[in-house]
Amino acid sequence: MRRFATERAKRLLFGSLLASRSPPSAFLCSSPPAAAAMDPAAGVVTVDTINPKVLKCEYAVRGEIVSHAQRLQQELQDKPGSHPFDEILYCNIGNPQSLGQQPVTFFREVLALCDHPSLLDKSETHALFSADAIARAWQILDVIPGRATGAYSHKLLIRQGIKGLRDAIAAGIADRDGFPANPDDIFLTDGASPAVHMMMQLLIRSEKDGILCPIPQYPLYSASIALHGGSLVPYYLDESTGWGLEISELKKQLEDARSKGITVRALVVINPGNPTGQVLAEENQREIVNFCKNEGLVLLADEVYQENIYVDDKKFNSFKKITRSMGYIDDEIPLVSFQSVSKGYYGECGKRGGYMEVTGFNAQVREQIYKVASVNLCSNISGQILASLVMNPPKVGDESYESFNADKNGILSSLARRAKALEDAFNSLEGVSCNKAEGAMYLFPRLRLPQKAIAAAKAVNAAPDAFYARRLLDATGIVVVPGSGFGQVPGTWHVRCTILPQEDKIPAIISRLKAFHEAFMEEFRD
Repeated sequence: MRRFATERAKRLLFGSLLASRSPPSAFLCSSPPAAAAMDPAAGVVTVDTINPKVLKCEYAVRGEIVSHAQRLQQELQDKPGSHPFDEILYCNIGNPQSLGQQPVTFFREVLALCDHPSLLDKSETHALFSADAIARAWQILDVIPGRATGAYSHKLLIRQGIKGLRDAIAAGIADRDGFPANPDDIFLTDGASPAVHMMMQLLIRSEKDGILCPIPQYPLYSASIALHGGSLVPYYLDESTGWGLEISELKKQLEDARSKGITVRALVVINPGNPTGQVLAEENQREIVNFCKNEGLVLLADEVYQENIYVDDKKFNSFKKITRSMGYIDDEIPLVSFQSVSKGYYGECGKRGGYMEVTGFNAQVREQIYKVASVNLCSNISGQILASLVMNPPKVGDESYESFNADKNGILSSLARRAKALEDAFNSLEGVSCNKAEGAMYLFPRLRLPQKAIAAAKAVNAAPDAFYARRLLDATGIVVVPGSGFGQVPGTWHVRCTILPQEDKIPAIISRLKAFHEAFMEEFRD
């Protein structure tokens, strides 16, 4: 085998030397070299031979617009002044720390001590780290097998994540909801996305299985449904009522799917909404729970923005709290709740921490979930630690409580101001309307584009909102995501814009946006 590899390496090297001596015209030949045509390995994997489910899957948040933005950024680095802007302003993705948000001090102190525990034995550590961060690090290290954050966490058959950390998360859930939580219901994952994939893998058997998803929706759901071979059953949020979720719409889409022979397995609810930013009212949540109960659906509750609430008349209520307050016990309604360390005020996207709380499934099904979790080995330990910290932050009386609260409230109040400034800016533009961002990290304004702009988009085979987003990027360096990547009512056009650029960048974004939009509307005026 080694001799074969060596001979193949020699052939490749010899071929590259020959190619390097070829005249430039050789590289312009449209026909492949004869040797390549005879190579039995050529064409083994092509777009026509890969899994068609992969081809069907799309993820607009990191799609063509973002790829183009990265090319422009490289051009600005290689040749400053080559574009009418001096930086790319990424408003496309919920990645707070990449845009300048600082980590929460308490969380990072605990992480540092856990990753380098010898610091705990040094006297100077007490002058550098808060007493409660030191105490929390000791508590966490005591529940990690071997006190090793670089080891798998399932050495002792802990397939769901470290037991002591799940205990802390369960305690945090109980404090949040006022109802008990069981650590054995918690599966720690590398962010919420793997948990979503795990549930789709569990529920989808064929294209005849459907998942009810909101439109607009976070593309993770459409992508994961496509990858696992299921059918997305859309239900449309009502933009005219602030992206309301109407039970009549759920019933209509459920009946339509069933009439087509689709077995609808679950309902996805994103609260607070992504990309739409709405926060569900408690009564609406009760209606949703009863709908799932009556129709025999699993409720998949995406609650990763639960800390991001910006209006005084709304508050976050978990679906776990709602179901328990309605009197439903554990085995009466299957509910999976997703949480992540990537959002909220913490924004620890790169640490890849999160969990799902799984309730209402029988023992046989739970065993299958354990099996899938085991195949995936364990989630990373730093993410597991962060998930426990997010759900159990410093409390009144702890040394870090005041500084922690300052970090948290400073970030959330700034996000609220940014959301309001951008909302007002969009609403000031001709032909644009934007609902209030009650929560989450995004605005989803509607664009009423001139017919000439729609025709120009069609001429280049682009959706009108993608055409607008591309023109915006080329003129200003501002990156937004076309609404067509999230789904929308046919004939309407939107963009998703994050509120995450730092506050001192917002005025520049607004001024660039206004100047571009005025010029765009004038260019394509009917």
